[in-house]
Amino acid sequence: MFGRKNEPAAESPGQPEEDPAQPLTGKGTPTPRRKDQEAARRRPLVPTDRKASKAAERQAAADERVRVRRALETGDERHMPWRDRGPQKRFARDTVDARFNLGEYLMFAALAFVVASFIIPQDSQMQIYILSSFWVVFLLVFADTFWLSRQLKKRLTAKFGAVERGTVWYGSMRALQFRPLRLPKPQVKRGQYPS
Repeated sequence: MFGRKNEPAAESPGQPEEDPAQPLTGKGTPTPRRKDQEAARRRPLVPTDRKASKAAERQAAADERVRVRRALETGDERHMPWRDRGPQKRFARDTVDARFNLGEYLMFAALAFVVASFIIPQDSQMQIYILSSFWVVFLLVFADTFWLSRQLKKRLTAKFGAVERGTVWYGSMRALQFRPLRLPKPQVKRGQYPS
């Protein structure tokens, strides 16, 4: 009573007739049934060939590790770990890599002090000087890292407005690593500060 009539609509004079030789512009096939689509996607929970499945998983994991390692060396952020991604982390890395940091030589100084303490006799007066000089170096590194964190926070706030949580700590810990061993690899030279 209120529905449409099932009569074919009369063509309006402005519409061209369909040519059977021309391909269909629409989908051209009926929509598949849900039951058929679900059956096509269905897979067993446990693969039939477990050896091949494990080998494929190991290969995929190895490929991912290679991709991440290459990204850490080249600076490609698409494949870096989440802790290293983002413009603020890149800015912090570039700022740390552009300056001379006392912290990157802390491990070498500690190793030298340990070796010196083994060489020099325990009852010698030199042991006090060695220990005192180690604490002086440690305090200088602490002061340098504190100064870096303050400068980094100020520069990040000026550039980005708000500082992401953990970015200043990320930069400070990077300053304590020896420059050639840092990952991601430094992308700037010393003195080449980011703007």
